[in-house]
Amino acid sequence: MAIGRLLRAITFVSTILPSARPWCAAARFRVPPYPHHWAQKYYVPYASDANAIRQIINQDIAYADTGEYLGDYQPDWGSMNFLINFLRPTPAEGASWYSLLKKAGGGCNDLLYSGHMLVAVLTAMAWTEAYGGCSSAFIWLLVMHSAQREIRERHHYTVDCVVAIYVGILLWKMTGFIWPAKDSMRSRRLAKLERIQGRLIQAAKDSDMDEVRELLKEVELGTQESQNKGHSKHLWLFSCATIFSALTIVLLAFTWTSDG
Repeated sequence: MAIGRLLRAITFVSTILPSARPWCAAARFRVPPYPHHWAQKYYVPYASDANAIRQIINQDIAYADTGEYLGDYQPDWGSMNFLINFLRPTPAEGASWYSLLKKAGGGCNDLLYSGHMLVAVLTAMAWTEAYGGCSSAFIWLLVMHSAQREIRERHHYTVDCVVAIYVGILLWKMTGFIWPAKDSMRSRRLAKLERIQGRLIQAAKDSDMDEVRELLKEVELGTQESQNKGHSKHLWLFSCATIFSALTIVLLAFTWTSDG
């Protein structure tokens, strides 16, 4: 999950895609009813003429006369003035950049790939590995249903869901070596068998089946005990690290935002 989230952040930061919901910006943000002056300068004069677009690419300069265009409201935000060109505030929203940024709640652009689908695929992979059978087929049908809902309700493009599905499967397969539970258990069992090999062979030669059963039972119990000890230690470390990290983040958030 962590690796998938990291890859997703790198992906959607590197290329910004327009929202799958064309009405998103107009519904969520109170922006001026005219284009940004960057768009007026570099887009509006050339949008209706293919030759003009070709010419601006060749000349690499905005050559058209845009005339007098409307300017945006320019509040005094001090060191945060660079946000004006992105948030495009209006006089009715006041002079606080912080309150405007809080109301934004994220942008309207599409995030490639879908985080919801990544979670769904990893959940399905975990279920398939743990249980298998017909129930796994049903879980994957739910994943497909979730994908079509993401697309139909315009939360994501189709490519977001398709990429999330194969990224989730590949991540599950590639990170399996980090927790080789089956391999480690097998190696512990073989090591235990090697230690009692002489006694086991002797009991077999003596046709002492009770001794053979006792020795095999000893191997099985020893493997389970060592496995439980290892798991409890790892779970304890993981839970302590999780609690410590969560408390640290909360305390830092309260400390750094106490002055607004």
